[in-house]
Amino acid sequence: MDITDIRIKRIASEGKMKAVVSVTFDDAFVVHDIKIIEGQNKLFTAMPSRKTPENEYKDIAHPINKEMRDMLEKAIIEQYEKEMSEEE
Repeated sequence: MDITDIRIKRIASEGKMKAVVSVTFDDAFVVHDIKIIEGQNKLFTAMPSRKTPENEYKDIAHPINKEMRDMLEKAIIEQYEKEMSEEE
């Protein structure tokens, strides 16, 4: 499975959430609302989620192994940093 498109929408607020991302796989399947969040030491991604009646958040879509999570996060963060450097 290849990532064929990453679209980043920056968030203008001062909070920890920096952007919302849509990722397309194989020009055939898209996942919306992946978040880029500023952590204490680095940026990281959070998968799309929804709030349950018990006020917990559950992921709607997510990688099922570490290799896929790492590959996806690396591609998203690299694209975000590229776009941020182009704006400077």
